[in-house]
Amino acid sequence: MSEITLRRADLAAADLPAYEGIDLARVTLVDSDAAAARACAELLARDAIGFDTESKPTFRKGEVATGPHLVQLASDDRAWLFPVAGGVDRSSLQRILESAAVLKVGFGLGNDRSALRERLGIELANVLDLGEVLRGPGHRGTVGARVAVAHFLGCKLQKSKKTGTSNWASPQLSERQLLYAANDAHVALRLYRAWREGSAG
Repeated sequence: MSEITLRRADLAAADLPAYEGIDLARVTLVDSDAAAARACAELLARDAIGFDTESKPTFRKGEVATGPHLVQLASDDRAWLFPVAGGVDRSSLQRILESAAVLKVGFGLGNDRSALRERLGIELANVLDLGEVLRGPGHRGTVGARVAVAHFLGCKLQKSKKTGTSNWASPQLSERQLLYAANDAHVALRLYRAWREGSAG
């Protein structure tokens, strides 16, 4: 089971239970140097972690993108959200993202490498874009998280467009934003585990 044959049309027609993601009690907003250090110690001890970023959207023509504004990292049982602004020491985040020993897995990571380098001076290392590796031969484009969740986990992933395009640069993120961001990273790791288990079988 190394590739996905389920397409968006199949997903729309499928009667699947809703995907239940990570709950808020297992999400940590990294808002201090101490919290960043704890997250760093936890995440560097893992073989693989979920990874994603969020940026405040640009709506006006000519408006310059200034993201990423939030970096999300997840282990199998927790998620950590690193706001880029706010004065927290970025060295812990940099150590994690630049680690060659820890695999970072996610979806649609094409722009993350250049954005992190240009805006934060972070050289992203050891990254796997599931959207690229899960597509079957002859398929164009990439596989999205919704299709992958249906294929591997038998669930329907609901994502709010309103939350996804909200202000990720806000100093006060809502609970909806925290859960949305945490689950983007956490579901990627769950899917990576399921894919590896299926490939091994």
